[in-house]
Amino acid sequence: MAANGNASRGSICTINVNTFSRRLQVLYTNWRLHKDELWGSADALVVATPPPSNDLRYLKSSALNIWLLGYEFPETIIVFTDKHIHFMCRPKKASLIEVVKKSAKETVGVDVVVHVMAKNDSGSSQMDSLLDSIRSVSNSVGYIAREAPEGELLEMWADKLKGSGLLLSDMTNGLSDLFAVKDKNEITCVKKASYLTACAMKNFVVPKVEKVIDEERKVTHALLMNDTEKAILDPVKIGFNLKSFNPKADTVDICYPPIFQSGGKFDLRPTASSDDEFLYYDSSSVIICAIGSSYNSYCSNIARTYLIDSNVVQSKAYEVLLKAHETAILALKPGRNMSVVYEAALAVVKRDAPELVPNLTKSAGTGIGLEFRESGLGLNAKNERLIKAGMVFNVSLGFQNLQANTSNPKSRTFSMLLADTIIVTDNGSDVATSASSKAMKDVAYSFSEDEEEVKVKHEPTEKDVVFAKATLRSDNGEMTKEVLRKQHQAELARQKNEETARRLAGAGSSNGDGRAAAKTANDLVSYKSVNELPPPRGMTIQIDQKHDAILVPVYGIMVPFHVATVKTVTSQQETNRNCCIRIVFNVPGTPFTPHDANSLKNQSAIYLKEVSFRSKDSRHISEVVGLIKTLRRNVMARESERAERATLVGQEKLVLSGNKFKPIKLHDLWIRPTFGGRARKLMGSLEAHTNGLRYSTTRNDERVDIMYANIKHAFFQPAEKEMITLLHFHLHNHIMVGTKKTKDVQFYVEVMEMVQTIGGGKRSAYDPDEIEEEQRERDRKNKINMDFQNFVNRVHDLWGQPQFRDLDLEFDQPLRELGFYGVPYKSSSFIVPTSSCLVEFVETPFVVITLSEIEIVNLERVGLAQKNFDLAIVFKDFKRDVMRIDSIPSSSIDGIKEWLDTTDIKYYESRLNLNWRPILKTIMDDPKKFIDDGGWNFLNLEGTDSDSDNSGESDLGYEPSDVEPDSASEDDDSDSESLVESEDDSEEESEEEKGKTWEELEREASNADREHGAESDSEDERRRRRKIKAMGKSRGGGGGGSSGGAAAKRTRFR
Repeated sequence: MAANGNASRGSICTINVNTFSRRLQVLYTNWRLHKDELWGSADALVVATPPPSNDLRYLKSSALNIWLLGYEFPETIIVFTDKHIHFMCRPKKASLIEVVKKSAKETVGVDVVVHVMAKNDSGSSQMDSLLDSIRSVSNSVGYIAREAPEGELLEMWADKLKGSGLLLSDMTNGLSDLFAVKDKNEITCVKKASYLTACAMKNFVVPKVEKVIDEERKVTHALLMNDTEKAILDPVKIGFNLKSFNPKADTVDICYPPIFQSGGKFDLRPTASSDDEFLYYDSSSVIICAIGSSYNSYCSNIARTYLIDSNVVQSKAYEVLLKAHETAILALKPGRNMSVVYEAALAVVKRDAPELVPNLTKSAGTGIGLEFRESGLGLNAKNERLIKAGMVFNVSLGFQNLQANTSNPKSRTFSMLLADTIIVTDNGSDVATSASSKAMKDVAYSFSEDEEEVKVKHEPTEKDVVFAKATLRSDNGEMTKEVLRKQHQAELARQKNEETARRLAGAGSSNGDGRAAAKTANDLVSYKSVNELPPPRGMTIQIDQKHDAILVPVYGIMVPFHVATVKTVTSQQETNRNCCIRIVFNVPGTPFTPHDANSLKNQSAIYLKEVSFRSKDSRHISEVVGLIKTLRRNVMARESERAERATLVGQEKLVLSGNKFKPIKLHDLWIRPTFGGRARKLMGSLEAHTNGLRYSTTRNDERVDIMYANIKHAFFQPAEKEMITLLHFHLHNHIMVGTKKTKDVQFYVEVMEMVQTIGGGKRSAYDPDEIEEEQRERDRKNKINMDFQNFVNRVHDLWGQPQFRDLDLEFDQPLRELGFYGVPYKSSSFIVPTSSCLVEFVETPFVVITLSEIEIVNLERVGLAQKNFDLAIVFKDFKRDVMRIDSIPSSSIDGIKEWLDTTDIKYYESRLNLNWRPILKTIMDDPKKFIDDGGWNFLNLEGTDSDSDNSGESDLGYEPSDVEPDSASEDDDSDSESLVESEDDSEEESEEEKGKTWEELEREASNADREHGAESDSEDERRRRRKIKAMGKSRGGGGGGSSGGAAAKRTRFR
């Protein structure tokens, strides 16, 4: 068994006397209280420890050595009696035991007797002395019956003990009860062992397996086992960076060789092994990974099942297993019988998937500690032993030999296993291995999307092939992909119209915009009494900044005015060296005066509109004007901030991390939006506490708290092609950053330093200084990205705790390969999708659009002749302004369509920009008419273009009054001609025809054929005539002739 160390290294091993005394008292108390039922009515206890071995083994004799003395004492015999403790050992071990004699006497009143064996002594005489001591006490001896003697010394002792005539009884149950409840130090060791195990699974096993699958390498289970074992034995490399870990004093080891299973061959027993078969990761495959590690001889265990392109049967089985496993963990509470744990898990399987009950393992796990499987602590249906606080369990549950409907034998039979190390607390249980996630989204992998597309490309249906030939000049693969997208969009359109109809039907009772009424302004009061007025300093204008007032002389009296009543203040130099100051006040009824609630209270009052003063001291006038403007600006800013804060939603107080754990910190960060002010801006630190994040600088007033419950989206964007690495938080409710009200808070570090080249000229690519500088910049960027990544990982582990599960928090990362350039506000930005949002974090204002809040997307100004197009995002809340992203390069349109389709967002295309405010107002005013007219179908450009040639008018469904109909459609649907045409109209026609698609040109050619009565012409003739017509229209603007100088444009009459 793995041990803290070998006691034969006497010079570096010491026994902790306090721990020895405390645990010796526990041993004697338990023995004396439960002597008959647990210790076999034995009056003496004998423990014989075998010689050291390189094999992994778990012996109660070794466990007692480590539990009591802190080390395993090989080839040592210990005899406990009511008055004495006898040790039979070699001289080096005897020297260590000397320190416990005094504490043993003081704690339980026993004398420690050491029987020392010389180097070449067989120990026979010492054994006879031990047996005589036992006979002097009693005839009943307790020993560990299940441990076979190993080595010559223990074999001799076993023979002498059996031939001594003493009554032997098994004391295994007593030792099991002794080890069952762990003290504080033992719990700490279990937690460290569990953290090591979870780090190995999360930081080594999962990335290793993912890399093997991504690179499609052939790696055996045995090789993965060896690599994982090496990683556990070198814990620092896998992120086990506890400050209390001392590699020289603390020992880490594996509890068993790591287990990797796949390819239809599964064994859920702990004694299973990793074979030499290759890791199987094709579609519908299952991979089981189980690892156990020990810290200072205390064990922990974890097992995870990973699904590769899982089918319905596998997904359902895992969901049921996960629910049953979590139910079993929740059932681990003090005072309950151990059988309740398995019964709780079994009840979940019977309720959700009764057909899987025969495949469920017959136990939900065992106790774990110094032994990997502690006897008597099995979580099965028959164990009625009580659960106690301080117990530790390996909760392991699985399904064995399930069958899936697949033709591949390696994926037809599969098993599943989940295991975690659980510590029973006073109030429930604590998952010590929670750092490694077992959620469905984290264990289910999908790699077959490309393969499915390939299959579709090579097996198009007959209908798709015919449609491809009739529409686009491209190969079958591209057309099939486009057809599938159109079919999916058509289904999304139907679902979206139904969803919009339901939502509009239930929104009739809403009033306004849902916002609370604005708080009315308070009375403007500078002085509550005359006594507060400052003493006059002559008949000059005075500024009282303490009371936000201006005092002006009126008929020899200083009259105060609140600075908020001042509208403008100006000064003007007159010709006679006099300077004039003019103060204009806000007066009700004058144009451009903001509404003031106070004016309604004083409708009969007389208001002073303006005052003017003349002075020969121009410097004083300028000073007064500057002071009034500064005071007015400060007061307005303060009132604006107060009004903003009045609308904030109240939040909980930040609970700082106490002794439970230290806050997770990230140093030297900038924040956006900034705190403001003209003082030098300072960098700060971001800390993760119990229920929120805190950013602070060295200034006491520069502090921002972000509650976890207020975080809607969290993002981590490492610096790749950007100059900054950042963390961005999009919130549910606004908070104040300095004096700014915001829903977006960003913390960032600049990874590239600003460098100014002295001397100008271009430097050589082989310049060693240039190469060194570039390497230094790369190292700096990598270090910053790694620091941010470590912070994100640790915070993500914190969010994985049970109290935060309902918040569903995780850091999302932008997908640069799906990004595109556009102008969301005033400047061009690189806009990037994530799994749940569309974001842009570099330019301000930031862009964070939640995909689940999008109703539809309209691609505007789409045409063959356009270099750019616009994207309009309509939200489900029609009272919210439409978000526009303009000037997107046309080369990005296919990628955007593909991304929108894969995220189940319905998109439309139009040639013109739409005025969305009146459109949405029309929809909200009469939602029934909107639904009856086809919902969003009025945006369906493709549906308009594919109408029947014989239709007299295009059915545009719902058409807003502010959208101009397409002139080309009107031209094609009528038979009349106009007699007059202007040159401008001809140019518009020419520009419009440049953007025609094949379908439009074909439809126009068909209309022309009908006009000339040539419907029976061949396809070739119609195509030739269509080309001639298109060429003629495109050249029409260049001809001469009468007034217009171009061919007459035909307008239609209805």
